[in-house]
Amino acid sequence: MTQTKGGSVTTTMKGLIRAGFRILDSGLLILGLVLVAASSVLVRGHVALRLFGPHGAHITRYAMYRALEGALADEKRGAGKKALAISHSASLVPILGIESADITEANYPEHNIIDLNTFPNSAFDFVLSDQVLEHIAGNPQLAFDESLRVLKPGGIAVHTTCFIYPIHYGPSDFWRFTPDALRYLARDFSEIITADGWGNRWVWITQALGLLFVPVPDAKWHPLQRVVARNDRLWPVSTWIVARK
Repeated sequence: MTQTKGGSVTTTMKGLIRAGFRILDSGLLILGLVLVAASSVLVRGHVALRLFGPHGAHITRYAMYRALEGALADEKRGAGKKALAISHSASLVPILGIESADITEANYPEHNIIDLNTFPNSAFDFVLSDQVLEHIAGNPQLAFDESLRVLKPGGIAVHTTCFIYPIHYGPSDFWRFTPDALRYLARDFSEIITADGWGNRWVWITQALGLLFVPVPDAKWHPLQRVVARNDRLWPVSTWIVARK
């Protein structure tokens, strides 16, 4: 009985110590984010960014773009292949590693992802959309059906979007997607190469501090990097899918 009681006390103490470290870690991270927010107010624009060295996208896209980095790359970097970039999504091209591909831009409102009737069947090796799906004024399934139609056999679609995210107009905001939802919409593709997401509750602390659209420095010590490094799969902010026809 004494050993059991002693073991119980030891377990309780270990739990309290772990909880204490978690509280300390969270407190230090909040302090770091507050200091970053203050520095962003005091020293704005490119001057502030230079203080922290090289940087990437803002926090809701940083981890997603890193996950997609080089996802379509081969030794020719897309040379000799054709890509359809929908609604100002050409910025995905260098991230995916196909900067030598022939890029066709199909921007809204002249083109609509759910009705790409100006493009023939099996015309492209890649179809790309970056944060477009949530703005579709119609059935999102049609976006996947049209991607499938205009892709060549073996071609790849890359669609990024969001799930836990505030309403944002572009020009309207209709939908949210989990990775499971994206897999379902791509069910007629022959292969889901990846369907994933990134996010955590710390994102909304950065939002409250005005840091949501601040580019994330690459320096590992930076507080925003610590937020990026945490991925809670129950709280996806950004979601994406890479699927093969």
